[in-house]
Amino acid sequence: MTIPEPLEILIEELSKLPGIGKKTAQRLALFLLRSDENYISRLSDSILSLKTKIRQCSICFNITTTEICDICSSPKRDRSIICVVEDISDIIAVERTNEYNGLYHVLGGVLSPLTGRDVDSIRIKELEERIKNGNFKEIILALNPDTEGETTSLYIAKLFKESNLKITRIARGLPVGGNLEFADEATIGRAVLNRVTIQ
Repeated sequence: MTIPEPLEILIEELSKLPGIGKKTAQRLALFLLRSDENYISRLSDSILSLKTKIRQCSICFNITTTEICDICSSPKRDRSIICVVEDISDIIAVERTNEYNGLYHVLGGVLSPLTGRDVDSIRIKELEERIKNGNFKEIILALNPDTEGETTSLYIAKLFKESNLKITRIARGLPVGGNLEFADEATIGRAVLNRVTIQ
């Protein structure tokens, strides 16, 4: 059976989304084909407004619909702590915990010599400027525990080594509900190194 061109184009575009293969893209396209016009209109409007109404915060580079995001403009946030993350999705993950109440800085990537990402390709200079002009007491490095994340964390820690700032990194180890028996050696090693005292 020959698939009509508009459907084929939609399947092709949907399959470019992360985690969506050809079969899933086809199921989604067929679902959209069967959907009523009101739903399709709302969906297409929401996708367009995503690109036209959302922008980066001029301070931390989080996403927002205004010049400054809700986090940077909130008087309830602790302005003495700044959490450095790689991407906007990391802010969403940390915020969902309800355990952090400071500010953020989105680097927009990590140092990766193999892919050509150097200091000038990510927002380290902007971080330096914020630290210089702010009244921060602590920098929390919340970067992924891979080679690039570790390299970036070490670079930032070295950059502010001479300052009076407390430089910390999020703890790493076993997840809550995780089973020691099934964890890999590196994760168990991190858990042992990051152990805490029980009073």
